Amino acid sequence: MKKRIEKPTPEAKALSLFLMAFKTIDPIYKEKSKWINKQWDLVQSRELSRTEYQQKVQKMLTSYGGYAEVLEKTVKHYIKTTGEWTMKGDDKYCQDARKVADDILKK
Repeated sequence: MKKRIEKPTPEAKALSLFLMAFKTIDPIYKEKSKWINKQWDLVQSRELSRTEYQQKVQKMLTSYGGYAEVLEKTVKHYIKTTGEWTMKGDDKYCQDARKVADDILKK
C-alpha cells in the first residue's frame, strides 16, 4: 500500500501534541496518543477516510475542551517544563500557539 503524503489539520496537530505532552502524567494520554497516531496511519494508507479521521479527532478534542483549550494547556505545559516555547512554523497551529505563548510569557 502506498501512503499519501498529507499534513494533519491544526486540530489534529493540537490534539497530538497535547497527548504527547501529557503522556508521562497519565497512562491514558499515552494510549490515546498511540490510538490517534494509528488512526492517522490508516488515513495515510487509505484505510480510513480523512473525514472519518477528522470526526474522531474532533470528538476527542471536544472531550478535552476544544481546540483553544487544548492549545493553551499544551503551550503552558511546555513553557512550565522548559521555560520557553520553541516550536516554529507558518501553519495555523504554530501561529496560534505562538500567540498563546507570547501572552503567557508576557505575564
